[in-house]
Amino acid sequence: MPRHFDEELKGLHKEILKMGVMTQEEIFKSIDSLQNRDQSQAQAVISSDERIDELELAIDEKCIDLIARYQPMAGDLRFIATAMKINADLERIADLAVDISQRVLEIIDKPILKPLIDIPKLSEVAQKMVKDSIDAFVNRNVELARSVVRSDSQADSLRNKVSDELINDYMARDAKTVDRAVPLLLIARYLERICDHATNIAEDVIYMVEAKVVKHHPEELD
Repeated sequence: MPRHFDEELKGLHKEILKMGVMTQEEIFKSIDSLQNRDQSQAQAVISSDERIDELELAIDEKCIDLIARYQPMAGDLRFIATAMKINADLERIADLAVDISQRVLEIIDKPILKPLIDIPKLSEVAQKMVKDSIDAFVNRNVELARSVVRSDSQADSLRNKVSDELINDYMARDAKTVDRAVPLLLIARYLERICDHATNIAEDVIYMVEAKVVKHHPEELD
C-alpha cells in the first residue's frame, strides 16, 4: 500500500481516539450531574450529542472511503472494519450518557432517595472499561482487551446490587419512592450497557489483532 494510505490509517486512529475521549467525558459529566444535582451539566451532555453524531458519521465515511480507494486486505481490512464497529459502539455509549442525563433531569428537583454509593462505583468501572478498550485498540494490546472483557462481570454485579436494593429496600416497602427509584434503576442499567459496549470493543480488538473470535466463546480468552 502507498505511504499515504498508512498516514490515513494513522488519521483514523486519531479520530477513534478523539471519539473515545469525548465519550468518556460524557459518561463522567452525566454521573457528575447526578451526584451534584447539576442541571446545566446534564443539559450540556444532551446538547453535545449532535457533535458526537457528526463525528461518528465522518469516521464511517472515512472508513468506507479507505476501503473503496485502497481495497485493503487481511490486517488492514480488519483494522478498518474494527474501527467502524468501535465507532458505532462509542456513539451508542454517548447516547446512553444522554439517557442518564435525561433521567437526572427527572429527579433533580426531588429529594434524594438514598446516598449514591454503588452507581458512582459502576460509573468508574464503565469509564475505565471504555478507556481501556480504546487504549487496547490504539495500541493493539490484546491483554488489555482481555482484561476489559473479564471486567464485565464486575459491572453486572454492581448493577444487580443497585437493582436489588432499590426494588427490595425501597420500592417494595413504599410505593411513594417509585418515581425516584425508577430513574436510578435505569441509570444503573444504562451504565451496565455502557460496559457491554466496551466489552464489544475489546472483543473486536482481539479479533483485529489475532483474527480470533471470542464473542460468545469465553474459553477463547485464555
